[in-house]
Amino acid sequence: MKITVELVKELIREQFPQWAALPIRAVQPGGHDNRTFRLGECLAVRLPSHPRYEAQVEKEARFLPYLASHLSVPITAPEAVGQPTDKYPLVWSVNRWLPGQTAQEIHDGQKPLAVGLAKFLQELWAVSANAGPPAGQHNFHRGGDLGVYHEETLAALAELGDRVNQDACRRIWQRSLASQWDRPSVWIHGDVAPGNLLVDQTGLIGVIDFGCMGVGDPACDLVMAWTYFADAGRELFRNSLEIDSETWNRARGWALWKALITFHQPGSSAVVRTLVADESARS
Repeated sequence: MKITVELVKELIREQFPQWAALPIRAVQPGGHDNRTFRLGECLAVRLPSHPRYEAQVEKEARFLPYLASHLSVPITAPEAVGQPTDKYPLVWSVNRWLPGQTAQEIHDGQKPLAVGLAKFLQELWAVSANAGPPAGQHNFHRGGDLGVYHEETLAALAELGDRVNQDACRRIWQRSLASQWDRPSVWIHGDVAPGNLLVDQTGLIGVIDFGCMGVGDPACDLVMAWTYFADAGRELFRNSLEIDSETWNRARGWALWKALITFHQPGSSAVVRTLVADESARS
């Protein structure tokens, strides 16, 4: 689906004429699930890149104002929901623009981010999750049973062969499947990644892109421990969280699954090596 500045201008002009005079420019990188565009200085337009991501728009519009009222860190704030047209057949959104650089752009300051992210997650998990959407296809089972990806993980291991440490990876995977979240469901972000965390020298200052949010097991929100933090940051992150070892093991499984199925993408092989080194250190 080709999504351009010209298309966004037309959608805004037709559905939200009050913003038609504002300049529009594409954000780089524009995202995978959604393409993002600046609308003036204070707004952002997000358009799903495929029909499978459309449900994320209505979910964010419904739940994010509620979550924002319980969190000390600013998060995505929906302003309006756009309707499908002949030229763009999906629901789309306009949100407040949150200023700041992402953790993907700023790689220093790991310790402040580790503490700030842990605090944010603890606050998120404390919000009542009674009305939240359970894990499912709408968020690619984030917060659900990791076993849904068992066959995919085994297939990836078989394909990669001796390019990964098979014994260590299989130990990590089997341990991650050995427990289930047996407490009340909590809110999850679903895609805690460097590109979705806004930071400055003090640490975390904003969180964006809640398209994979839902309620369930928080383990999936801990993968930054291996995909971003170095040893000291990882230890500080874990020690700043109120989690048990089984949840940490499931988190390692989530990190391993994603790294294996994206092994040929930049950074994924390094994540596998980090997980294997972590496994060796615990043995």
